[in-house]
Amino acid sequence: MAVVEQPCYTLINMPSDSEAPNEMQLRVDLEKGDMKVKIDALKKSIQLILAGERLPGLLMTVIRFVLPLQDHTIKKLLLVFWEIVPKTTSDGKLMQEMILVCDAYRKDLQHPNEFIRGSTLRFLCKLKEPELLEPLMPAIRACLEHRHSYVRRNAVLAIFTIYRNFEFLIPDAPELISNFLEGEQDMSCKRNAFLMLLHADQERALAYLAACLDQVASFGDILQLVIVELIYKVCHANPSERSRFIRCIYSLLNSQSAAVRYEAAGTLVTLSSAPTAIKAAASCYIELIVKESDNNVKLIVLDRLIALKDHPSHERVLQELVMDIVRVLASPDLEVRRKTLALALELVSSRNIEELVLVLRKEVAKTHNTIEHDETGKYRQLLVRTLHACCVKFPDVAANVVPVLVEFLSDSNELAASDVLVFLREAIHRIENLRPLVIEHLLDAFPSIKSAKVSRAALWILGEYASTEDDIQAVMSQLRQTLGEIPLVEDELKKASGEKTDEESTSSMSVQKLVTSDGTYASQSAFNTTSSAKSKEIRPPLRQMLMDGEFFVGAALGTTLTKLSLHYALIVNDAKKCNRFCAEAMLILASVLHLGRSGLPTKAITNDDADRLWTCLRVLANGERPAKISSVFELECRKALATMLTAQADEEANAQRAKEKPGSIVQPDEPVNFGQLAPKNDLGGQENVFDASLSQAMGLARKEDTSIAAASKLNKVTQLTGLSDPVYAEALVHVNQYDIVLDVLVVNQTDDTLQNCTLELATLGDLKLVEKPQPVVLAPRDFCNIKANVKVASTENGIIFGNIVYDVSGSTSDRNVVVLNDIHIDIMDYIVPASCTDTEFRQMWAEFEWENKVSVVTSVSDLHQYLVLLLKSTNMKCLTPEKALSGECGFMAANLYARSIFGEDALANLSIEKPFGKPDAPVVGHIRIRAKSQGMALSLGDKINNTQKTPNRASANA
Repeated sequence: MAVVEQPCYTLINMPSDSEAPNEMQLRVDLEKGDMKVKIDALKKSIQLILAGERLPGLLMTVIRFVLPLQDHTIKKLLLVFWEIVPKTTSDGKLMQEMILVCDAYRKDLQHPNEFIRGSTLRFLCKLKEPELLEPLMPAIRACLEHRHSYVRRNAVLAIFTIYRNFEFLIPDAPELISNFLEGEQDMSCKRNAFLMLLHADQERALAYLAACLDQVASFGDILQLVIVELIYKVCHANPSERSRFIRCIYSLLNSQSAAVRYEAAGTLVTLSSAPTAIKAAASCYIELIVKESDNNVKLIVLDRLIALKDHPSHERVLQELVMDIVRVLASPDLEVRRKTLALALELVSSRNIEELVLVLRKEVAKTHNTIEHDETGKYRQLLVRTLHACCVKFPDVAANVVPVLVEFLSDSNELAASDVLVFLREAIHRIENLRPLVIEHLLDAFPSIKSAKVSRAALWILGEYASTEDDIQAVMSQLRQTLGEIPLVEDELKKASGEKTDEESTSSMSVQKLVTSDGTYASQSAFNTTSSAKSKEIRPPLRQMLMDGEFFVGAALGTTLTKLSLHYALIVNDAKKCNRFCAEAMLILASVLHLGRSGLPTKAITNDDADRLWTCLRVLANGERPAKISSVFELECRKALATMLTAQADEEANAQRAKEKPGSIVQPDEPVNFGQLAPKNDLGGQENVFDASLSQAMGLARKEDTSIAAASKLNKVTQLTGLSDPVYAEALVHVNQYDIVLDVLVVNQTDDTLQNCTLELATLGDLKLVEKPQPVVLAPRDFCNIKANVKVASTENGIIFGNIVYDVSGSTSDRNVVVLNDIHIDIMDYIVPASCTDTEFRQMWAEFEWENKVSVVTSVSDLHQYLVLLLKSTNMKCLTPEKALSGECGFMAANLYARSIFGEDALANLSIEKPFGKPDAPVVGHIRIRAKSQGMALSLGDKINNTQKTPNRASANA
């Protein structure tokens, strides 16, 4: 049947009854409005079409009244309009009006203005109708010879896209572009042409690269990046070509562009495992980190270095570059410094440990000269921990590190000072020949300690490891100096009443006569002297802590003096000296106890601290001490420290073992399977892919393999619609590190053709849809797969919802809508177990403002079984040692910690118990969750509640 073509003028300006009012207004604005009104109407039309509106009567109005205009803004908007507007009828044929559009763009391709030509060429890259492109091919070819590079490079892109989609329209495109590349001088045009040859005809691209191999270093960075991509592809496909292009990659390591150097280093690592290549690539990475100012770039390249270190054969090469790696510490970002110190610590060896310690000591000195703020304190703490780890790994350097770290004890930052005490405690326990040095420097630094917590730890070390007579006497002398005049209460009362103590009297006698600058004597009133002395009165540090109510320090002082007295009695055989030393210790303890009950300090002593001081006094007053009491003070404390250090070492070893890649263990007498000689169904794990898939389809595959594979995929499938809906949909959810990929299967269950079938998605939470899925046409009983990407910004429960809209072919009704089920994103995909120190846990617990308290409602009756269930369901790690949780008792308390891939911390405290006298009763208690963000605290609580709703299945899995 012949189709009668109607004249174009019969299609215009007569609105039908089905037109919407806004469409009529748009047609009036586009026809009679001024330039500004037409621009606004065109923008509104584009928005309506993108929202799914059909504006069939608008097409001819745009062609008549807007297309002939020469305004650049109109031209740009029209490019968007023609890209999104439907160009075919319901039966899939091209609309007749598009012939007029094609003619208009043929004129634009010959326009004298280079902007119009170039933007039109970019628009042609998005056309999917060969009927529209075919008449434009001569004009597109002619643009390759235009004087302006903007037109030429867009002409290359247009030819590349058309050749890739519709090769029959321009079959000689590779030859045409190859000839163009040889005579082109502009670098952006050469890059686009070379990129096309890379994907369309690699032989021609290789021929061009071989002809100008020596000139690659002088090319622009955009062309060098494409050359690196070509070399990577060619060398992996044909390894014999490596020797031909490896020199080119080496030369690109010195490129002016950071992006080229980065890509060249990554390519060099994949092409060659020679030590010289690895060293060159690693040096290039280090230079990039040092010179680039963007912290994200630094972190990305640092990750590349860490991945390079994980290769067994590359670690020895990187060990030679440790001193270059620590140059990255010049960066002010704390995360960059943390990763750098961790990498340097893993790579350091006995050959360069002294140099590394020297550099770290210089970094320590720099932190003293900078303005004090939060980042400086955290960096100082990192340096302390790194030096600590260096000393544990290489004990020989501990003597050089101790004097540097002791200076931190007077630091106002309690975190760094606490870490120094942890290091000194471990060093003095493990390295016996280091004990005199640690005691000496600790005594020198003790008067300058400002923190009560640090003072308690220092007192414990001095009391436990001062083992010689001179050390014990030195500790006692230092304690007397830091406490001041004894007894404390009488001395404080004298100062409060204005009476002079013995020391003040001596000092006042020595300064009775004052001499002025001209040699005459000056008198001074006693009132002024007393008042000025009282205003400038500074108490000794230990006494000031006690006056501030820090009597926990007093309890630590009592334990220290008791240990010193017991050690002194074992060393010195003179009973008179021992009694004198013991009496002095008892005087100090009694004075502290009296001060706590006197009411002079800001806070009175607690009952626990008072009981500890009374216990120490009783031990010292008893001349014949029982062996059990002596062993508690002399042996058990050190045994407890040894047990704790052993547990920490085991935990670190287990963590390190978990990071290592499991190697395959092969027995010496195990037979070797050759794929060429073995039967097809017995290839020792190297089965033919076709046979393997065939056996799975026939049900002959190994049961465990098929069940595991099926279960892993089925767990990720979410049904979006019902089986009776006209359109059935289900989604396979792939959760990557920072994004979610939805692979949606859409099935047309009707006998009609579905036009413009569109998957419309929306998100709730910190999720963002990257791009809108394109509409598709579904034949009767047909299906297709639609992919959508969703970016994730934080760790909290997110929801993806939406619907499927479509038109039925030949129907005049409105669009049909099928509402989809919600897709709930599990935060467990972004939370990983992590570890931190008890100090850091307490600090974060105090800082985090969002708390969620969850009641334990479960059928589990065993405390340890519930803890295992909780750890498995929340991906958290138990920080409480296993030995502390062992044993049979009616309650359990444990600290849990996890960290998200976005750097967010999640803390939890588990407090559970079993009802007294009911051994089979379920566990009861609470879980307190704390996080920096509200969403994370609530999401973790919801996860725990959902787990508790299915106790039988959860306990069975646990």
